Amino acid sequence: MAQNDNKQPSEFLIITKAKDLVKHTFAMTSEKRYPKKYRALTERLYDRTLDIFECVEEANELQLSDPREFAERQRLQGRILTLCKTVLFFIELSHERGCISIESSQHWAKYVLDVKYMTAKWKKQEKERRGIPR
Repeated sequence: MAQNDNKQPSEFLIITKAKDLVKHTFAMTSEKRYPKKYRALTERLYDRTLDIFECVEEANELQLSDPREFAERQRLQGRILTLCKTVLFFIELSHERGCISIESSQHWAKYVLDVKYMTAKWKKQEKERRGIPR
């Protein structure tokens, strides 16, 4: 973990963003917004956002100096990107089904896009550091 000026430990920013995504997803998928007939959709939203968080955590724990762990980190980062695309679709579907407003869907999507763009940058920077072409 990185240290800030106050000597308090700070999290890797993408971990914080992934946590925020999970928390926002749980807040957004209350039964007030989603009728029971959409329970499968809310469960998938829960599962996919929790998977995103778990993949970020797991990828961050792997060592770049070990080629196998580097490859696994790259795989997990790719999985995060795929999961983000899936969650974005579920948010779009939620809006189309009338569960959430366009404003809510855009706000929620921002949480997902933060994680998605940060992951893409993280993955690209590590490949460049290792001299791997795009």
